[in-house]
Amino acid sequence: MSYADVNGLSLYYEEHGSGAPLILLHGGLGSGEMFAPLLPELSAGRRVIAVDLQGHGRTADIDRPLRPALLADDVAALIERLGLADADLLGYSLGAGVALRTAIQHPTLVRRLVTVSVPFRRTGWLPDVLAQMELMSAETAEMMKPSPIYRTYAATAPRPEDWPVLVGKTAELLREDYDWSKEVSDLAMPTLLVFADADSFSLAHVAEFYTLLGGGLRDAGWDGSARPASRLAVLPGTTHYDVLNSPLLPGAVLPFLNAPA
Repeated sequence: MSYADVNGLSLYYEEHGSGAPLILLHGGLGSGEMFAPLLPELSAGRRVIAVDLQGHGRTADIDRPLRPALLADDVAALIERLGLADADLLGYSLGAGVALRTAIQHPTLVRRLVTVSVPFRRTGWLPDVLAQMELMSAETAEMMKPSPIYRTYAATAPRPEDWPVLVGKTAELLREDYDWSKEVSDLAMPTLLVFADADSFSLAHVAEFYTLLGGGLRDAGWDGSARPASRLAVLPGTTHYDVLNSPLLPGAVLPFLNAPA
């Protein structure tokens, strides 16, 4: 368990196992503890580094908005601070957006990228999800306190009284419009897109995301020689909210990360 001083932030991270580095980035309002079900398998042959992003978990907030581009700079600074030439990144939801932005903004630091349950443009979210995002605000923080995610936050945060600040900043983040389609199509590193089969995005958006990475454009050939470098995994029987608990997730992620270049 350690802290790294990066970009004015005391960034909390913890390490498990040894081997090639894999950085885990959690979802919104969560922490690195979200990955607890996956850690035994992921860290069996890797140096897994679970990060608590700004204002989340054991990382205290600073006077700065929550934006994937800024959080991505924090991740890049951590990679350099740890003396790593590069690292594999696996992010979920908000963390997947941060992982994606890290790959876009700092491509030489990312060897392979895994995004779990995230769109590349805001309109990829289903309309009812977007409507729920509009209702979120700092004022809704109090009614969220009975939730398990708040109980974890209250048990780990340096300043539990900052809960309304985190919820308010997250609400602002969720209202920000974005479209990263051009930047996604320019990514050079192999990327694995993971979605739930009952996720919070349209299936058309999932297909478009994979197409931007070169998927679904041609037949792979009988020997697979024309297969794209990137991959798509849709995990059956899962939703946006429980996809990290799927026993199928490590089986999709590890072969991708361990595949020959």
